[in-house]
Amino acid sequence: MPNLRLRPKEHLSSFRRIAIGTWETTKDPQVYGALELRADEALRYLAEFRAATGKRATLSHLMAKAVAHVLHELPDANAVLRWNRIYLRDDIGVFFQVEMKDPVTGEIDLSGATLFDCHQKSLEQIVDEFSARVSTVKAGKDQALEGTRSTFKKIPYFLLNTVLNVLGFLSITLNLDLRWAGIPKDPFGSVMVTNIGSLGLDEAYVPLVPYSHVPLLLAVGAVKRAAVVEGDRVVVGQVLRVSATFDHRVLDGSHAAKMSRVLRAFFDDPFGKLGPIPQAPA
Repeated sequence: MPNLRLRPKEHLSSFRRIAIGTWETTKDPQVYGALELRADEALRYLAEFRAATGKRATLSHLMAKAVAHVLHELPDANAVLRWNRIYLRDDIGVFFQVEMKDPVTGEIDLSGATLFDCHQKSLEQIVDEFSARVSTVKAGKDQALEGTRSTFKKIPYFLLNTVLNVLGFLSITLNLDLRWAGIPKDPFGSVMVTNIGSLGLDEAYVPLVPYSHVPLLLAVGAVKRAAVVEGDRVVVGQVLRVSATFDHRVLDGSHAAKMSRVLRAFFDDPFGKLGPIPQAPA
């Protein structure tokens, strides 16, 4: 059984072939960009959602839904590079970094939770699944992740780069299912999202992670009040910045423009995109 469900992308443009040949590794082709989004309507939707359901929906949950729709509407962006060829993914996975505390040392550590096919799920389903996954990760009860963390604690420092590169080669380039070796199936998904706003940061650019082979990383900044233009008026609104890093061998400015339109639509009109606020059971 393969690690990922993939199919080769046919009919590559000449630019895409040149881009693949220009850079040899994911350490080279990083492109950065930022998108400023109005957050007023999104925050109003989330406040009404929490009041109606009692569930703590956040901008991270909304972003999971929005970015999954981006990849659904732009399947060329839901891809991975193998053997210098682009393969399109059949599944849409959104990876979120999760901060946790090491139970032995007490030091802050980072892990992650991946949600799949959020474009097919309601916001309520995303909130429930995300909460369950994060609780499991923070409690150290995700056996696959804990097994991986335990293994890497035993690897000598001078071998870390080699081991990570080998694992990336086996699981992505060769597309092998390594669950028998304690490596989670498709652990990083299609896109990585990190909430830097929780750290009080407005903007930051996350580097590509070579062994993950994920071509798109998004950092969601803190919401702040700013002067914005509405028609002919300047008003005070709430905005946030999404900082993007992408692999230029797989994605380009055309993809970024389409992504920005979909993300902006979700934040400008969450009531239309997400549907009516669900009602709490009587």
